[in-house]
Amino acid sequence: MENLYQQQRIIMKRTIAIVAGGDSSEHGVSMKSAEGIYSFIDQQKYNLYIVELTHKSWEAILPDGTRAAIDKNDFSFEENGKRIKPDFAYITIHGTPGENGILQGYFELIGMPYSTCDVLVSALTFSKFLLNQYLKGFGIRVAESLLVKKKNGITDEQVIETIGLPCFIKPNASGSSFGVTKVKTKEQIQPALEAAFKESDDVMIEAFMDGIELANGCYKTHDKSVVFPITEVVSKNEFFDFNAKYKGEVTEITPARLSPELTQRVQQLTSAIYDILDCKGIVRVDYIITEGDKINMLEINTTPGMTATSFIPQQVRAAGLDIKDVMTDIIEDHFRQ
Repeated sequence: MENLYQQQRIIMKRTIAIVAGGDSSEHGVSMKSAEGIYSFIDQQKYNLYIVELTHKSWEAILPDGTRAAIDKNDFSFEENGKRIKPDFAYITIHGTPGENGILQGYFELIGMPYSTCDVLVSALTFSKFLLNQYLKGFGIRVAESLLVKKKNGITDEQVIETIGLPCFIKPNASGSSFGVTKVKTKEQIQPALEAAFKESDDVMIEAFMDGIELANGCYKTHDKSVVFPITEVVSKNEFFDFNAKYKGEVTEITPARLSPELTQRVQQLTSAIYDILDCKGIVRVDYIITEGDKINMLEINTTPGMTATSFIPQQVRAAGLDIKDVMTDIIEDHFRQ
């Protein structure tokens, strides 16, 4: 009788596809996040498969290390002669097509629940410039910036007159600090633009803000609202670049060394931004605190990094929560009526 009960439990387990990869420079980072999520999700409750997506191939990675092609009609694949159709997609692609609404639109069309914000919000948050302009309308402080199209370009003089130096030149639709340059001199402007245009057809030129850099994660379900402790980012480099993010050239302090009042203000703003945008799943909001405890939003990550050392797992631990429970919250919330 006990064996029959165990078999029934196995049959009832939902199948989760951890969707990773993508077509941007962040492909490798995304695959590491997938490994992290695979280790975080409760395997007593769910059957897990990592699915790697590129422009050329969609493949499920099977337990024996072999790969099975995904049928794009319903996102199913075959394992040992059996057709597997996931019940839920946990998207952890950083960049296109998983962070900008394209993959979300596909899952909407085939009727598969997924972990992230919807098509509109994913597209909006992926464009750093458009997001900043939108949130300015709600009274949220952001740096002065301008958007440059690849086909148009911009002169050194225009950058200096409009934004000034130092400034940041970054791809408008990219992450992990690929193609980002802190520009201090006129001579650095065009090389920085060239580097950014390799990652995105639109480039954002943003005024430099001197202050304390913070990251704050949040998720909400039908019955709970969770804002994690804040992480303070102290980079050993000019800014929080790729080496700082992924090669340890940074000190990350969780919880951040802020006054209780400022901590509360940042967390309240994170929660408010989540609600303004009607976000879904785990979102991370990055800030700069400038003189006078002014809170300036830098950007929003709707598919934040999820390796063991990433900000979100750090913040979950600092909150005294079990990340398996957080993952279960996010998955199960989509099956509630």
